[in-house]
Amino acid sequence: MSEAKEKLRIDKYLWAIRLFKTRSQAGDACSKGKVKFLGENIKASKIININDEYEVKTENKRWRIKVTGLLEKRVQYSEAIKFYTDITPPEELDRIAFQAATFNTGKRQSKIGRPTKKDKRDLDDFMES
Repeated sequence: MSEAKEKLRIDKYLWAIRLFKTRSQAGDACSKGKVKFLGENIKASKIININDEYEVKTENKRWRIKVTGLLEKRVQYSEAIKFYTDITPPEELDRIAFQAATFNTGKRQSKIGRPTKKDKRDLDDFMES
């Protein structure tokens, strides 16, 4: 399936399981305190072990993952999800769903907003009387 080493850095692992688009982004997240182990910030060079639990904050979500396997190389998403378990609390998932529901596309809703020509004529007739 894939090669598993005894030693694997957290930045390389987070990149391989596709939580970050690049390895340097994963390393930056570690140095900025967005990756935690047992509630404490960790460095990008931390060696991970199976059954470790990490809190990872990405742009869109606060992940809580449990390592189920070591993955050294980046693989497609369907394979990558087999190497961790998402144990994100339900409150965080609800927050993400709420954000998605209230996302504004910038387009106005149909029938709401500017008056139609008929509305304008009716308003003009009302103002003249």
